[in-house]
Amino acid sequence: MTDKQTPEEYIDGLEEPRRSDVRRLHELITAAAPELEAYADNAGIGYGRYRFRYKTGREGDWSAIGLVSQKRYISLYISGDRVGSVAEQYRDRLPKADISRWCVRIKRISDIDEATLVDLIHEAKSYAGDYIET
Repeated sequence: MTDKQTPEEYIDGLEEPRRSDVRRLHELITAAAPELEAYADNAGIGYGRYRFRYKTGREGDWSAIGLVSQKRYISLYISGDRVGSVAEQYRDRLPKADISRWCVRIKRISDIDEATLVDLIHEAKSYAGDYIET
């Protein structure tokens, strides 16, 4: 597998049933945030980009939203910290998800409410193009 690939190639490289779940999440993200360019490598799929700078002065680019198939779950990395963690604000609305500051982890897409996930995507996409100090 090469480092650079399309989102479709990344998804096609997964085994079922994970492939179908990641494909559905990809469809939800691209429908809810069509302005975020999707790109992929062998680690996962990113949507949109933003620039960050740590207090130490280190800078870099990151995805507004990331989608990664892990060994035991699917991770949605959600950027943003204007008013606190965007992901953590959805803890009550996504009770079957394991949520940390930057990540929403699910075992199956059937475990979450898709409408709530779309709300989360709409909020997270606003960070694309931002310059955020962390």
